[in-house]
Amino acid sequence: MTFCRRRLRYLSYFLTVLTLFLCGCSTLASKSVSKSALLLGTAVKITLYDSSDESIIDSCFELCREYEALFSRNIEDSEISLLNERKISTVSDDTAALLLKGLNYCELSNGAFDLTIEPVSSLWRFGSDEPQLPDAAALAAAAEMVDYQSVRLEGNTVSFSSPYTRIDLGAIAKGFIADRLKEHLLSQGVEHAIINLGGNVLCIGGKPDGSSFSVGIQKPFAEESAATLKISDGSVVTSGVYERCFEKDGVLYHHILDTSTGMPVENGLLSVTIVSESSTDGDALSTACFALGLERGMELLNSIDGVYGMFITDDYELHFSEGFETSYIITH
Repeated sequence: MTFCRRRLRYLSYFLTVLTLFLCGCSTLASKSVSKSALLLGTAVKITLYDSSDESIIDSCFELCREYEALFSRNIEDSEISLLNERKISTVSDDTAALLLKGLNYCELSNGAFDLTIEPVSSLWRFGSDEPQLPDAAALAAAAEMVDYQSVRLEGNTVSFSSPYTRIDLGAIAKGFIADRLKEHLLSQGVEHAIINLGGNVLCIGGKPDGSSFSVGIQKPFAEESAATLKISDGSVVTSGVYERCFEKDGVLYHHILDTSTGMPVENGLLSVTIVSESSTDGDALSTACFALGLERGMELLNSIDGVYGMFITDDYELHFSEGFETSYIITH
């Protein structure tokens, strides 16, 4: 088993949490609580800085389970699985809202982000103990099935123009769930907190003393940060080649897939980090901009107000979208 898959799959999460802790431990209020759990197929950590009520975090964990039961393509009776099997056509308000957001980003990225990637993504099985390359013919056939334009959403009703269309919300669901957890925490009176869904970091407010949280961005394939951002009331999401990957015959295969070929994207990028108010936006855009590449990804980000990106190329250079460096304090 390669270093990439066993060790680095959780390294981004570890580094982010470690940076948050080290940068904030000297100023944390005594009234605080933090809990972790394995949920959504990843390590989830929630820290409250103005409450010591563990039941609030427990209620967040329960919400994670409820959303996973709606959105996961790996749960047999989830709404997405039932849609994929054509056993239902009407979905809940949350599923409809997430599908609408996803379809908007499919359109905005001209299919670089495509929530109908499931025929391809299911062939790769990156989480397997023995990952293998998909059969080339099967992969080519699956790539032909990827087309977000075959999905029609009218209110809560979903229909498909192709019998082969299947949905995978893995590139956007964690962001959506993080935003919903933020809404829940605010409803419970929490104003200073960090939600970390396996490296998708959403900061509610800042520290109780008024200062910002420090969020470390991992240097790809290294146990150090490429940069540290000062964040208050914002989301930080990174998509990188090191997160879920394996190596075979000297070639690295990662989970960010080209929707036209089904193969991992190869465009000279190692990671893309998106800073935004909404974690849903950040989740979708980190994948879309990575797939688009440096030039077109930058162009997309610069066309959207209030959203910023940091790209790391394979020479380990950092590239920032317009306004990034003036909007956030960055240390290297």
